[in-house]
Amino acid sequence: MKRKLLFFINPISGTKNKKNIEAIIRKKCLKNEIYFDIAYTNAEGKYHQIEHRIIKEGFTDIIMVGGDGTVNQLTRELKHLNLPFGIIPMGSGNGLARAANIPTNFLKALRNVFQDHTMEVDAFMVNDHYSCMLSGVGLDAQVAHDFAQKSSRGLMTYTQQSIINYFKAHPYFFEIELPDMSFFTDAFFISIANSNQFGNNVTIAPKASLNDGLLDIVVVQKMHKSKLPFAILKQLKGDNKLQDMVDKVSKNNILYFQTPSITIHNTKLARVHIDGEPVETIETIKASIIPKAFKLIVPQQ
Repeated sequence: MKRKLLFFINPISGTKNKKNIEAIIRKKCLKNEIYFDIAYTNAEGKYHQIEHRIIKEGFTDIIMVGGDGTVNQLTRELKHLNLPFGIIPMGSGNGLARAANIPTNFLKALRNVFQDHTMEVDAFMVNDHYSCMLSGVGLDAQVAHDFAQKSSRGLMTYTQQSIINYFKAHPYFFEIELPDMSFFTDAFFISIANSNQFGNNVTIAPKASLNDGLLDIVVVQKMHKSKLPFAILKQLKGDNKLQDMVDKVSKNNILYFQTPSITIHNTKLARVHIDGEPVETIETIKASIIPKAFKLIVPQQ
């Protein structure tokens, strides 16, 4: 069947100049004899009218030109159409694209879309919030909240906010319930991951797979703050092995394990983020995997 691509462009994502995007898409699609059209994302995330058009006109692929927020919004709202999604990364972090080895270069990402090789990707729910990359509670969520308030985006601003919040950071008390056990912990933050990273190749969950049917959980427990950067760096480097939770929780600065579901009792109302976007603080956080939530166009290995 001949492909018909619908490109959704987020005009405000990330820091890259988007002035010539439409012209490049038009030129490359015409050269490759691929039917296409261009639409734009909206802040409300409502796509009912264009959904009818996708069905009526027989579009075969949805291509997302933007960052992680764009990916979250469009896969959440349109995954029920069961069409492949492509990503042309134009955001600040591009976490899912990097986890799937999609090029961050615009032309290379567009060529990847044209190759039409797909894999099924998991997502997960955090209470009634949809997430397909990485969500969390605590220090990293506080950084996400502060980052969202800044007029300038990008790695430099994110790094600045991370440093500021490091000096203000303190552990929170959590109760964690898993399918076969529960425990209490004082932790600086807890990450719930399907993708392996925050973005910008900062891989907080190095062993995470996009389609293994499991969530990767990283719990950065209470420790002397002078040790915190080194403990996190060890996790980012992939030096921490996945743990069997029969190990004593108190032995490790960082807990790293996998589970299909988790409940976190956030009694101190630490901040929460969903795929890097701040949301209202939740006292009871229930996360569960959605296996094979959507198809993603990825490079052939």
